[in-house]
Amino acid sequence: MLDYDKEADAYDASRGGEPRARAAADAVLGLIPAHTGRLLDLACGTGIVTRRLASARPGLRVTGADLTYGMARMAAARLPGAIVLADSRRLPFADNTFDAVTSVWLLHLLDDAQDVRGVVAECARVLRPGGVYVTTVDKAAAHDVGSDIDEVLAGRPRRAARDAAVLVEEYAAQCGLLPAGPARFLGHGQGRSPRRTAADLGRGWFTMLPPGDPLTERFAAHLAALPDQDRPRADPVFSLRSFRKPAG
Repeated sequence: MLDYDKEADAYDASRGGEPRARAAADAVLGLIPAHTGRLLDLACGTGIVTRRLASARPGLRVTGADLTYGMARMAAARLPGAIVLADSRRLPFADNTFDAVTSVWLLHLLDDAQDVRGVVAECARVLRPGGVYVTTVDKAAAHDVGSDIDEVLAGRPRRAARDAAVLVEEYAAQCGLLPAGPARFLGHGQGRSPRRTAADLGRGWFTMLPPGDPLTERFAAHLAALPDQDRPRADPVFSLRSFRKPAG
């Protein structure tokens, strides 16, 4: 797992910057009703998406929450007074507080199914009746674009996807949330190149391949043998699911 305090300063530049943030925010807003008043953006990170959500509609009041101080510090610079430090599994908000809750690129980071269930349950709890929860799903699978890099990495050990769409839909149903529609958006600037992927291996980005492990080094050597070392392959396409809390 990456240390997001250390990653914070360079995070946006390494994750597609403003183009990716714009695509994410536009897709999320497409799933949120126009009359939405209060929105909670969980795992808001540096606030690059949160800021776009807040500025998109004059009547939308946005609160961002993140567990990591380094990320929250950067988000607070973008949205002063609107960012809180909080664990998504134990939110410091009363029941029925928000008209919408979003969690973009959060669920795949959680350790186990119990944590994912806990986050979805908390999102349902703080939603007002009639409110909408929007989250990314199948994050890791989005990066498999059929490239030569994917062929090299095909045999790597993988952690079971915590954010698989079928599981998230099941957890939402257990919390009384109803399906409200999907969306997709392009991960601008996220296309992998062989050299960058090898560097990510060395940084522990692939959670089942520890840096320095012989298997990790073997994959890095295969990546180094690929052509066009600095040419990014296709960008991933990320998936969203939305759920509605029944009114009344």
